[in-house]
Amino acid sequence: MGCSFSGLNALYDSANGGGDVWINENRFRILRQASFPNVFLVKELISDPNKIKDPSHVSDDGTYAMKKVLIQNNEQLELVKEEIRVSSLFSHPNLLPLLDHAIISVKASQDQSRKQEAYLLFPAHLDGTLLDRMKTMQAKQEFFSTLEVLQIFHQLCAGLKHMHNFDPPYAHNDVKPGNVLLTHRKGQAPLEKLMDFGNARPARRQIRSRSEALQLQEWASEHISAPFRAPELWDCPSQCDIDERTDIWSLGCTLFAIMYGVSPFEYTLEESDESPQLAIVNAQIKWPTEPNAQYPNDLNQFVTWMLQPQATVRPRIDDIVIHVDKLISKYSPLK
Repeated sequence: MGCSFSGLNALYDSANGGGDVWINENRFRILRQASFPNVFLVKELISDPNKIKDPSHVSDDGTYAMKKVLIQNNEQLELVKEEIRVSSLFSHPNLLPLLDHAIISVKASQDQSRKQEAYLLFPAHLDGTLLDRMKTMQAKQEFFSTLEVLQIFHQLCAGLKHMHNFDPPYAHNDVKPGNVLLTHRKGQAPLEKLMDFGNARPARRQIRSRSEALQLQEWASEHISAPFRAPELWDCPSQCDIDERTDIWSLGCTLFAIMYGVSPFEYTLEESDESPQLAIVNAQIKWPTEPNAQYPNDLNQFVTWMLQPQATVRPRIDDIVIHVDKLISKYSPLK
């Protein structure tokens, strides 16, 4: 499916309750709302037989996920265009691909100016997110095995490596279990795809004034989930270089969450006398003590390695991939 802006080739039948959507030459019926805000499960009804589709992305039953974005001003329009641009940059098995999109004008009521809507089409992953899976396991007091933790984490690292090794390097800027889709596969580790590139930006940025530092902090506070936000984005120095290792901090928090069900700093949001910023800046990790949630010290040390408060001593993604490969070899059963 192609990716081109369209002013006329998409139609949302809002007058009839939102039945069908045209995205360029393809027509979809809205089946139901998905588990994400403004995301719908849709089924393809009419497609152009002459268009060549990537076989790896074609749905067997014609179902896809469609994100709908209401655009009310130029700033929102530019944000949507940037999300489309960034989502179209990457091609990797562990990154959710953007299949097609359209931006259209829609009728407004008499007292409102004309608005626009954007439709972004993605593969449907009906098994939910890593966060959904973690919550289900928590309710049953279940935990991933050591090997399962490493296999899940390896796929997440592979997708992020593709972004970090891009030219220029990109940071995802919101790595967390809620942004990781899971597809269960019989006899294999679940297939993982990192999604939501709305906050992704070129990773490397020079901060040379207090004003620039405050602007970055404000942006991070609005876009990056607090329990997964790197220390330098809480308290940014006036003279520093920011790079893709902000994602490495989030990756360490995510590994901890895969193991124990919550981020290492989740407790600061629940205990009123604790400061999230203070705990994160000082890397005050709260390790679980339950016997049934114990993992080899190798994994705890792996988390600690990524959760270095000073970004300059944090490992890069290539180092992490090498290390997780070694741990998978170590904890895989002998054949």
